[in-house]
Amino acid sequence: MKEPNIQYSKLRRHRRALDLPGHAHELTFSCYRRYPLLSRDRTRLWFCDSLSGAAKKWDFAIFAWVIMPEHVHVVLRPRRPDYRMAHILRAIKLPVSRRAMRYLTDRDSPWLDRLTRIRGSRTERLFWQFGGGYDRNIDNPETLARSIEYIHSNPVRRGLVESASDWYWSSAADYYRMRKAPVPIEMPQSQ
Repeated sequence: MKEPNIQYSKLRRHRRALDLPGHAHELTFSCYRRYPLLSRDRTRLWFCDSLSGAAKKWDFAIFAWVIMPEHVHVVLRPRRPDYRMAHILRAIKLPVSRRAMRYLTDRDSPWLDRLTRIRGSRTERLFWQFGGGYDRNIDNPETLARSIEYIHSNPVRRGLVESASDWYWSSAADYYRMRKAPVPIEMPQSQ
């Protein structure tokens, strides 16, 4: 029987996921207060641009993704051994937030009041729910396959489409080689 990695075990109690070389990450993050801020094509395109740009800048493979009206799922694997998920998440989320706030501000949208949070003397506008969201390490090919299937099935479970490949704002059709998705994916290799 293999002895557990004590350092890994201690760290797991304090953080849901770790920045470990070779691991894929299943990410889920939600819009502020779960508002349907991703229900418009323009906002979804902003997310696609941001995800693609972050993948280039931070050198990670995108295995699967889906944009729902109020949340996003992404499965990715960093290529750099010294990556930081916090940096990757910021690179994905911040550009979307900035574009959305600029768009809403230019139009003096009533949504700005709903997206404003006051903390003491500080006022901030939030597109994404506070915090990093859900981040799960994946180091097993079977778990990776189940994770990809789960996120691709999200629009079907929600009743938005009958087949996962019908949802344009997902990598499902690309994954099953039916059409190219707005964000290119790579097929996962064995871990």
